[in-house]
Amino acid sequence: MRGESPPSNAEIMQGRNPAADKQKAKATAAKDLTVRELVKDYRTKKLVNLAESTQVSYGRHLKRIENKLGALTVREVEASDVVALIEASSLTWGESNMLLITTKCLFTHACGKRLVNANPCHGIMLSALLGERPPKRQRLMLTKEELHLLLNAGMRRRNMLIIRILLATAVRSAELYKAKWEDVQLEEARWHIPKSKTGAAMDIPLPSVVAGWFRELREMAGESAYVLPAWTRGRAARNGGDTYVSKDSIREAIGYWLDIEKPAVRRFTPHDLRSTMKSHMRALGVPRDISEMCLNHKLSGVEGIYDLHTYFDERKAALEKWARFLLDCEAGCKEAPISGAEIVPLKMV
Repeated sequence: MRGESPPSNAEIMQGRNPAADKQKAKATAAKDLTVRELVKDYRTKKLVNLAESTQVSYGRHLKRIENKLGALTVREVEASDVVALIEASSLTWGESNMLLITTKCLFTHACGKRLVNANPCHGIMLSALLGERPPKRQRLMLTKEELHLLLNAGMRRRNMLIIRILLATAVRSAELYKAKWEDVQLEEARWHIPKSKTGAAMDIPLPSVVAGWFRELREMAGESAYVLPAWTRGRAARNGGDTYVSKDSIREAIGYWLDIEKPAVRRFTPHDLRSTMKSHMRALGVPRDISEMCLNHKLSGVEGIYDLHTYFDERKAALEKWARFLLDCEAGCKEAPISGAEIVPLKMV
């Protein structure tokens, strides 16, 4: 090789090749990458291309991996180290599973770089470490009585408007807290939901009472581009001066009301409001396909492939029927009136 001294007779006699030794030393040094350096490389080349929610989830667990295994070289990590990482983290079954998935993806990246020949996560079974996965929490349907109490809850007005809009439209909570005013066409009584990894783009018809709730939020939002702007100046400042409310704020508002007022309402999540609407819509006689489309669910089978009609008018009629049902629930359940409850009628707009 040009620029390098030829091997000496002694080296030749010993069967050594200095040039090859140097190349091998360089390759060995490259393989001595630490886990911390591997995480940095993975973030740069792989993580940035994943969905935003996946980046957040994986990023959370990559920090755990760095804290526990960061100082080790990639080649030093064994299956027992991964097991120790999972057990020491003391997470729920679901979060432990996500930690294992993140670690597996990280070392798949290492295999692709030929830093290791085998993934140390291979063969690890979470059921062997933590037992079988607990049964998934069943979605619940709030009863008419529970809806009456919820719609008359002593919450801050903005929290109450958020819950009513979630109930009336059955959107995913992220679709509401990330919504921008440019997508809410109040003159047309229509709310456009952009395409995301959880669903296709769709236009939601807004019954008059729901449009009224949006108008109230519009006044509260001030100059913000978001329907639900950040509640604190600090959060807005950290995100360029204007951003949406924290993803946990809606869930926390519900939890606070349940903990403080202790109403006769089962503990529920924002997502349970979707199952509540779906179940009651069926009882109201709304066809299954229309109720599924109101939830922005893709129709199954051949129909889902070839039927591209948006059923806007049918969904509009269904949502108006659902809005009237909510008004009746707020005023009081006819089958089982609740005595002593303060009834505050909704303002129709």
